[in-house]
Amino acid sequence: MTQYVMPPEGANRHVILSGCSGGGKSTLLAALGRRGYATVSEPGRRIVAEELRGKGRALPWIDPEAFARRAIALALADRERLKDAKGWVFFDRGLIDAAVALEHAAGTPASEVLRGTGRFHGNVFLTPPWPEIYATDDERQHDLGEAVAEYHRLVAAYRRLGYAPITLPKIGVEGRADFVLDRLA
Repeated sequence: MTQYVMPPEGANRHVILSGCSGGGKSTLLAALGRRGYATVSEPGRRIVAEELRGKGRALPWIDPEAFARRAIALALADRERLKDAKGWVFFDRGLIDAAVALEHAAGTPASEVLRGTGRFHGNVFLTPPWPEIYATDDERQHDLGEAVAEYHRLVAAYRRLGYAPITLPKIGVEGRADFVLDRLA
């Protein structure tokens, strides 16, 4: 297991875990949390759960633009809440993924949505499509083909926005956590 490493002084400590739906992001986030790191769960899943409880319509399969706008607002609030956190903070998706979703749904450029917001750490860790573990549920209703298309949009967007996408290996969660931490050291 990789030891806790404090990021260098002045370095951006907000790190994004992104990639293919059903690729193990939430599992990785939980593993990093167990190691003592600050974590932020995916805005989209929180919104979907809330909308399903209240019979709302801001769902990605009903109104993707409203869903993306809510995800952006929630991600901005998450980031503000953790702006003074010490050490690494890991975000399951978050602001940039929400901006890319809005770009896809409404044509609003992600760069426009992100203008004036602080950058995240330059390395973005992406879960690749992993059919062997992919599963749908009440909060993830799209099929693997749609998930793979989203993955490719995200990879292209992160590159276009000046981030370095790093594809996570298809290994166990503790190995993935070590992989991420080793690349941040």
